[in-house]
Amino acid sequence: MKNNLQGDICDEKLFAHIYNKYAQNLHDFLYYKYGEKLNPGDKAQDAFAKLWENCKKVTLEKAKSFLYTVANNAMLNEVKHQKVVLKYQSESLKGYTNENPEFLLEKEEYYKKYQGALAKLSEEQRTAFMLNKVEGKKHEEIAQLLGVTRKVVEYRIYSAFDQLKKELENFKLK
Repeated sequence: MKNNLQGDICDEKLFAHIYNKYAQNLHDFLYYKYGEKLNPGDKAQDAFAKLWENCKKVTLEKAKSFLYTVANNAMLNEVKHQKVVLKYQSESLKGYTNENPEFLLEKEEYYKKYQGALAKLSEEQRTAFMLNKVEGKKHEEIAQLLGVTRKVVEYRIYSAFDQLKKELENFKLK
C-alpha cells in the first residue's frame, strides 16, 4: 500500500479499501450534521462515485478530504434546493383571496350582465369594440381589418360604448 501513496486510486482493490474505510464514517458525518431527510446515504454514495470518476486526479492522501468535501457540498446544494422548494410551496399554497364572498358574487353577477350587454350589441359594434378594447388595436388597424373607414370604426366603438353605459351601471373603461 505504501507504494501507491503517490499514485492514483483507480486500482479496484485500493478503491475498495478506501470505500470500506470511509463509507460508514462519511455517512455518519452527513447524518449527524444534516439529518436523515436529506438522504445522507445517497450523498455518501454519490461522493464515492465522483471519487471513482476522478480517480486519476486524486491521490490516496487526498481521498478522505475529497470525499468529505464533495459529500458536504452535495448536502449544502440539497439544503438550498429544499429552501427553494419550500418557498415555492408557501407561495403557491395561497388559494384564497382577501375579497369577501359578497364582492365575489357581485363580480360574477356584473360579469354576466356585461356578457349580456355585449350580446345585445350589433355584430359590427361588438367586433370593433372588442378589437379596440380587448385586443388593443388602434382605430386605423381595425378599419383595415374590417375594410371600412376610420370614421366608421370610431362610430361603431363609441356607439357600443354608449349602449353599454346605458345597460350597465358604473360602466367605465380605462
